[in-house]
Amino acid sequence: MAETKAQDAVALLKADHRKVEDLFEQFEKATGEGRKQKLALQICTELSIHAQIEEEIFYPACEGKVDEDLLKESYVEHDAAKVLIAEISAGEPSDEFYDSKVKVLKEEIEHHVQEEEKRLEGLFAQAKKAGLDMDSLGEQLTARKQELRGQIEANGLPTPELKTLEETSI
Repeated sequence: MAETKAQDAVALLKADHRKVEDLFEQFEKATGEGRKQKLALQICTELSIHAQIEEEIFYPACEGKVDEDLLKESYVEHDAAKVLIAEISAGEPSDEFYDSKVKVLKEEIEHHVQEEEKRLEGLFAQAKKAGLDMDSLGEQLTARKQELRGQIEANGLPTPELKTLEETSI
């Protein structure tokens, strides 16, 4: 097995962002329902894994070290994305609002990425400035990401767990 150089946490999370941006671009150019559905499911898978590793590992490491409101917004943005991910993954390109849901998900993710990647005051910049051990976090994120990918390949996308909704149903 080839050895891969471990990425620090921010590099790994930014690489995820670029991969999803590329998948959204491919979706926009895609023709044919089969191709669109395949790309949409890839987007949903990548975003589900990314959100889960951030919520389980990266965000808890940031607590008390970054702007609390920005961190809370990140959880809320994830929940909004998870609702759309669940609808897209359960749907089909022939559904009336399928393409629109993918487009809105793309817009939500673009906003979320901007909040995380802002040069000086973004979540990633604040986490680095706080002195978090990005190499150790990167190792943890990588290991959990591989584990989640295996689970999804075996069982499909899980039902999303919404972190910020009170005990209400949608």
